[in-house]
Amino acid sequence: MYLLAFIGACVLVAMVPGVSTAVILRQTVRSGRGSGLTATLGNETGILLWGLAAAFGLSALLLASQVAYDVMRITGAVVLVVMGAQSIWQARRGAPEPVVPPAPGRRRSYLLGLGTCLANPKAAVFAMSFLPQFVPQGQNVPLTLVTLAVVWVLVDLLWYTALIWAVAQAKDMLGRPAVRRWLERISGVVLIGLGMRLVVEAK
Repeated sequence: MYLLAFIGACVLVAMVPGVSTAVILRQTVRSGRGSGLTATLGNETGILLWGLAAAFGLSALLLASQVAYDVMRITGAVVLVVMGAQSIWQARRGAPEPVVPPAPGRRRSYLLGLGTCLANPKAAVFAMSFLPQFVPQGQNVPLTLVTLAVVWVLVDLLWYTALIWAVAQAKDMLGRPAVRRWLERISGVVLIGLGMRLVVEAK
């Protein structure tokens, strides 16, 4: 029963738009479905690492250190602001990117998803507060937390894959130059806004 409740909670969490959603959709619109999927895999690698850190108490070390927390917070904010500025600049240039990027582009999307997740201290806080709520009394805590982290990743993968598929289905409309420029502007503003919010948020 607790596993079903956890899966339901994961679905609700995945549906709430945030940094990961903005990055994944940005990559999908800019470079196609493959880029969006590799960004998703990078993001889920980061989620799994935070889940493992929560299972073995490593996230607690981050939460106990204000300096480490602030360094990650500022780093994550800088990454988001730079990405947002790049999107706005790309919209002003109006130069279309290739629909099917080369292999290095896919690797870049993976690292972008991974780096964005790992540079977000809120992910660590969420893993520490979210996962333990679903550990039944009397169970092996580290093993159960690892299992929950894997389930969390699987639910995320299903949700983002469906989202990417939906965006890809609308590629004819989204691929129009004027629409793409507006999407670049919107995603740029959203990313910059998320980055600025991360700067001003306290621990």
